[in-house]
Amino acid sequence: MADPDNTPEEAEGPAPEPLLAPAEGVPPVLVAPAEFAAAAERLAAGTGPIAVDTERASGFRYSQRAYLVQLRRAGSGTVLIDPIEHPDALDSVIAALDGPEWVLHAADQDLPCLRELGMRCATVYDTELAGRLLGMNRVNLAAMTAHFLGRELRKGHGAADWSKRPLPDDWLNYAALDVELLVELRDAMDAQLRAAGKQEWAAQEFDYILRRPPAPPRPDRWRRTSNIHSLKTQRQLAAVRELWLSREELAAQRDVAPGRVLPDAAIVDAAQSDPKTVDELTRLKVFGGPRQRRHARRWFAALQRARDLPEQDLPARKAPASGLPPVNRWDQRNPEAAARAAVVRPAVADVAESVSVPAENLLSPELVRQLCWTGVAPDPAAVDEALAAGWARPWQRDLTRDAIAAALAQL
Repeated sequence: MADPDNTPEEAEGPAPEPLLAPAEGVPPVLVAPAEFAAAAERLAAGTGPIAVDTERASGFRYSQRAYLVQLRRAGSGTVLIDPIEHPDALDSVIAALDGPEWVLHAADQDLPCLRELGMRCATVYDTELAGRLLGMNRVNLAAMTAHFLGRELRKGHGAADWSKRPLPDDWLNYAALDVELLVELRDAMDAQLRAAGKQEWAAQEFDYILRRPPAPPRPDRWRRTSNIHSLKTQRQLAAVRELWLSREELAAQRDVAPGRVLPDAAIVDAAQSDPKTVDELTRLKVFGGPRQRRHARRWFAALQRARDLPEQDLPARKAPASGLPPVNRWDQRNPEAAARAAVVRPAVADVAESVSVPAENLLSPELVRQLCWTGVAPDPAAVDEALAAGWARPWQRDLTRDAIAAALAQL
């Protein structure tokens, strides 16, 4: 069956050749300070960009720390670093990485845990983002290497528990392959970006990755508990909040993913059942298991805190308004904004289609909504100023300010 995610040009050509193992074999995992220092010398002696990747343990651990760091550079080969036992001994590696361009796939996923280790780079090249700027429908690493290099990377162990020790051989093979072709992929994509006249767009996007402000924390994260909508009272919501906060504290202490400490379903069940004693709590599904019995008094104390809350301190039934309302509600809340959105969003979509870039990469959807909600004069200079205030890059502003101003002038 044809893959609907493939564009015609992505689907053409011979089948990609499977890449089953690194050309130079899987290197040993480095764990000791002396090994780090030797690897740093090799990396510093290499040439060109450095391919960088990490493996985390999302879904298993509370933290998003890197449990394995993969590096590859021409003349240096591939380096696999286990940073867990001796994170304070990485100074020489950090110094070797500070200067050369880093090549990553989906840099947003890896940069935070690399920064946590003290690793910084001056410039970055994100092959996933490059694929979006080229209008590729499929931008996962396997699809990109197949399209640009004719090599097939098999799906592997990306969602595995990388905090496990020792790491299995097939996991390490998978990890090494993730950086095996990354620099070659970067070069092939860069050539296509230049041929399409988009190399400056990419340069601005890559620079933005390194300097953009961090996203603000989500308010009331406990409200994202699965099936919380089934609860009827504010007191039940308070019970969910107290259990969620207690679970969060324990998960952080133990560095275990919250859902593995106590499932969302158990939190909602306890909030609905409202057990009045520890024995009643442990008769509930999940809470009666040996793991949960050890923490039964902790969970019961959380439920008791919710019961003891004064009425005025109970959480509202609905989450407090945060950010702009959905666009489909603007007709009632802000008719002028709705009218602006009705012309501006299609104008942005048209520009995106004309340059074969996803609309969300041409301009942040949140920035477009904010501009429409607040309003701006139908003048290119005024639109450009508003876009710049919202961190739009010069290439984005150049492409969209006139179209947005013309759309607003229709009103």
